[in-house]
Amino acid sequence: MSWRKMITCGISEISALARRHSKPSKGLRILLYHAIGTKTNDDHKNLFCLSSRLFEKHMAELACRDSSVAIPLNNVISMKQMEGVVITFDDGYKDNLSVAAPILDKYKIPFTVFATTSHIRRGSFPFLNEAELRVLSANPLVTIGSHGVTHIPLTECDDRELQNELESSKHYIEDLTGKEITMISYPHGCVDKRVRDAVEKAGYRLGASSYFGINNSSSDLFKLFRTCILGCDSLRIFGQKLHGDWDWYRWRQYLSMQRRS
Repeated sequence: MSWRKMITCGISEISALARRHSKPSKGLRILLYHAIGTKTNDDHKNLFCLSSRLFEKHMAELACRDSSVAIPLNNVISMKQMEGVVITFDDGYKDNLSVAAPILDKYKIPFTVFATTSHIRRGSFPFLNEAELRVLSANPLVTIGSHGVTHIPLTECDDRELQNELESSKHYIEDLTGKEITMISYPHGCVDKRVRDAVEKAGYRLGASSYFGINNSSSDLFKLFRTCILGCDSLRIFGQKLHGDWDWYRWRQYLSMQRRS
């Protein structure tokens, strides 16, 4: 374990200890997963791949808490529902269909897959191809969203590139699935006011970042917080993240973003 990870886990353990008698943070908790059971070439530390066994333990734990706690992300748009837990996946890996979907179907947990359309067009391993995305979209528990065209940080795009990333990905998935695409997650979690406003102008109704935190009625629907789940997250850490004990990490993310800027 690296010293950075040791410090991060240590702070979260202190947070969990301080909050042990408090109730879980109230609001909408959006969990962010990536690959389930597939090691990816660009993830050398295997941060973003969970084993199928660990993922099922997470979902079983979630299902045991309350049968109604897991909600579809589009309920935030259609019903203004800002309480519960939402499961999301970024990038569009094949295992979201072959591994994750059967587990989520078993526990009747709805989920959203944000797909990067250049990956879908190529259909090369480890990403879904067009036929597989259609199958996933037909699942009544699934909502498909955009994750841009090329997975470039949208804050680095000029205005023309940004418009293409937003509109081309939206229209492509709509043509492929026959369903309106109203949600986007920001590649690398990068969003600023210019990107946020362009997303709304492009016809989306919700945007998800990668900053830790809980959402509530005062949250900006185009800058929703999500809690990233890593491949090494034990059932204990998963419980801590659901409880809100890792929400402090958002400020670490903000500081890192400012240093890069």
